Amino acid sequence: MIRRIGTGLRRRSVLGAMAAAVLVAATGGFGITAEAAGLDAVQKAGVLRVAVPQDFPPFGSVGPDMAPRGYDVDMARLIGDALGVKTELVPVTSANRIPYLTTDKVDLVISSLGKNPEREAVIDFTNAYAPFYNGVFGPADLKIAGAADLAGHTVGVTRGAIEDLELSKIAPAEATIRRYEDNNGTIQAFLSGQVELVATGNVVAAAILERNPRTRPEPKFLIKNSPCYIGVAKGETALVAKVNEIIAAARADGRLSKISETWLGAPLPADL
Repeated sequence: MIRRIGTGLRRRSVLGAMAAAVLVAATGGFGITAEAAGLDAVQKAGVLRVAVPQDFPPFGSVGPDMAPRGYDVDMARLIGDALGVKTELVPVTSANRIPYLTTDKVDLVISSLGKNPEREAVIDFTNAYAPFYNGVFGPADLKIAGAADLAGHTVGVTRGAIEDLELSKIAPAEATIRRYEDNNGTIQAFLSGQVELVATGNVVAAAILERNPRTRPEPKFLIKNSPCYIGVAKGETALVAKVNEIIAAARADGRLSKISETWLGAPLPADL
C-alpha cells in the first residue's frame, strides 16, 4: 500500500513537471511570468509581444512580400518604437486573440478589438486608437447629412448586416434600399453605378477605395460607432497608462491620422 501511494505521488510530480514545462513553452520563452508581466517586464526584456490580425485587411494581412501589413501592424510598431523596444508581431484570429493575452503569450492585443462588458470583465483596455463604424458613404458632390436626405436616392447594403437593419429603421420611404448578398456585391454595385451610396463599415469603404482609387466614398453620416481599443492584461495599470500616453502623443502630432489615411483612406475622426 505504501509503495502504491509513493508511486502515485511520483507520477503526480512527473505530471506536474510536465505541465510546468508546457506552461513555460506557452509563454513564448521570454522568461516573463504572468505575475511579472507588464511595463517593467517589457522594458527589461526589450521586446513587446503584440497580437495582430493576419486575415482582416486593412487592419492586418500579409502583403505580396509575405510581410505583415495594415493599420494594426503599424500601430504595434509605433508603440514598440515609442517604448524603445523590439516589436514582435504575433498573428492571431478573432477567436484566440484574448486567450493569447490572458495566458501571457502576448503583452498587447492590437487586433481591431471592440470593447464590451463581457471583455472588460476579463481584460483591460486602453483609449481608442482606430475608428471602426458603420455609416453611409458616397461621392463628395452628393450632399447627404442625415437619414432624411436619403429621400430620392439609392443606397446599397449587404443583406442582413447591421447597417441594413439599422438603416431600414431610419431611412425615409422615398429612399431606395438595394440589398446584396455579400460585401463584394455591395462594393461592385457602388463602383458600377447601380447605387449612388452605400451603407457599410468604414473597412468596406476602404476596400472600395483600394479597388478604385478614383472613387472616394466619403462618410456622410454615422449609423453605429464601435472604435477599436488595445487589449491589456487585467490589472496592468502602468502599461495601460503608458500606451494611452503614446496614443495621445501620436494623435497630437498627426502620426495616428497618417496611419488612418494610409489604411482607411480618411483622416482620424476628431471625436475618436
